[in-house]
Amino acid sequence: MPQTNGNSKELAFDLLSLRGGGGSVIRYSKLANHPRLALNAVCPYFTMFPLEFPIRVLRKHLEDRPVILDPFCGRGTTLFAARLFGLSAWGIDTSPVAVAVARAKLSIARSDEVLELASNLMKLNPKALPTTPFFKKAYHPEVLRDICAIREGLLRLGSSESADLLRAVMLGCLHGPKAKNLSGSGYFSNQMQRTFAPKPDYALRFWKAGEFRAPRISIQDVIRRKAVRLDAQIFPVAGPPLQVIQGNSELEATFNKIGEHPSVIITSPPYYGMRTYVQDQWLRNWFLGGPEEVDYTSGEQISHSSQENFVASLASVWDNIGHSKSQTLDLYLRIGQIPSRKVDALKLAKDSLKESVHNWKLVSVRSAKTADEGKRQADHMSANSSAEKEFDLHAVRA
Repeated sequence: MPQTNGNSKELAFDLLSLRGGGGSVIRYSKLANHPRLALNAVCPYFTMFPLEFPIRVLRKHLEDRPVILDPFCGRGTTLFAARLFGLSAWGIDTSPVAVAVARAKLSIARSDEVLELASNLMKLNPKALPTTPFFKKAYHPEVLRDICAIREGLLRLGSSESADLLRAVMLGCLHGPKAKNLSGSGYFSNQMQRTFAPKPDYALRFWKAGEFRAPRISIQDVIRRKAVRLDAQIFPVAGPPLQVIQGNSELEATFNKIGEHPSVIITSPPYYGMRTYVQDQWLRNWFLGGPEEVDYTSGEQISHSSQENFVASLASVWDNIGHSKSQTLDLYLRIGQIPSRKVDALKLAKDSLKESVHNWKLVSVRSAKTADEGKRQADHMSANSSAEKEFDLHAVRA
């Protein structure tokens, strides 16, 4: 298992000071695709905010060595940024997919461990294979058999360093575009989107119309190509993967599972009206033990029934965060809105802070440009409308 050392810390700090080889400046826009940061892209996820956001915040607080918390952690970008600086980080999310991906950001397993685990699990005989028309067209029979073997094996194993990383790799490869050359394929499936799964009826019509067939590929080779990219990344440890908690941030009991007192909160709450997390991630949810049919319930998440209830739900999260016994408490929010809901997202965020039982003092509000800049939550929602503006808010507990 890789060990944290001085060189790895120097590498992380050199990169994040935005200096490249020979002292040249590394532009923020290049961080998402930087080869030394591939772990952050282990699984495409449509609600991700850019790595630059938490990096920019954390650089202000390094001297204090804060404990970091993201109560809506999604795929764990905040946790990954904290790890780059060697800071302890905690995350909370209601989505099992988000939790699985975020835990991988705190894993230190190597590719040989991941590949050995995958090889061992593929030797299992899966007890059940999905038989719906979707699965029959989505995956070649041999590929589906191997996916199910790994799925059942990981469900029995639970959380461990190598299992957490393999789980995230599998989720990231579960669906995506077909490669022209199968020897370089990065996905297991018939033609699909990378960030969210299509509904079965739509996918079946699309595959039939385009005469798409599921590829017969080696799962082991796909996993290898993904996993070996992660070996070069030996960063400081930010805490064990179990510091990512599956739970509801509106509930005080969820925060009781956090073993430290956070002092810097970096997060981006769900945008008002964004209710399709469960449906859009239904195939990845299946891999994690969910049903093989789309679950059309909204799941456990922030209330979107009205703007007033949305504000109240957010306020309850700020209530729980404010109970931290840290001497100082800084809250950084990236907020915005989806094109289909014309609301004043900035007002909703400010109102939620005012409604909290704690006295949150607003320090600054700055433009984060639009979701097109950061490929955030609004990006996938409407092909015919422009992305809405987003804002970064900084508040402190007075």
